[in-house]
Amino acid sequence: MNKDDARRRFGEVEEALARHSPAEFGVFERDGRPLHLHLTDRFLKKARRTKCWATPRMLTAIQNATYGFDSERPRSRGGADGIFLVDRDHRPRNEMMRKLFDGFLDRPGTEAAGLAKHLGTDVESLLPVRLVSHHMRLLGVLHRGAKRDDLALVDVDVSP
Repeated sequence: MNKDDARRRFGEVEEALARHSPAEFGVFERDGRPLHLHLTDRFLKKARRTKCWATPRMLTAIQNATYGFDSERPRSRGGADGIFLVDRDHRPRNEMMRKLFDGFLDRPGTEAAGLAKHLGTDVESLLPVRLVSHHMRLLGVLHRGAKRDDLALVDVDVSP
């Protein structure tokens, strides 16, 4: 997916999110395994609030979904782009952990249960991840199915 395609998809997804959440942004493939990228209404609101919705740096981060999730190296190697796990027990706790765990997965009344159901799993089976680029981190949950992965973005972290 090139940047022009991604820009067009932002507009289409925004319209789709007005009707239902999540909306599929695109499908990326790595080593024959498709990754379906979904954007949630919650993600749209957070991205607008931080003034990064559909910006060039968000386009770059979204394009990094093409790296897929490497189960051989699920944690960030420092300076690498891609999709990486966010661990619950990392110390010191950081803003990404607070947003994913305290603000979404562990918080009653969020859309986590509905999102899990949409992805065909339960909340406990969702993997908390970050989609990393050099400019920003997009936060979400990953469901690893038998034949495909589904990544749903739920928050954004623009802190340095």
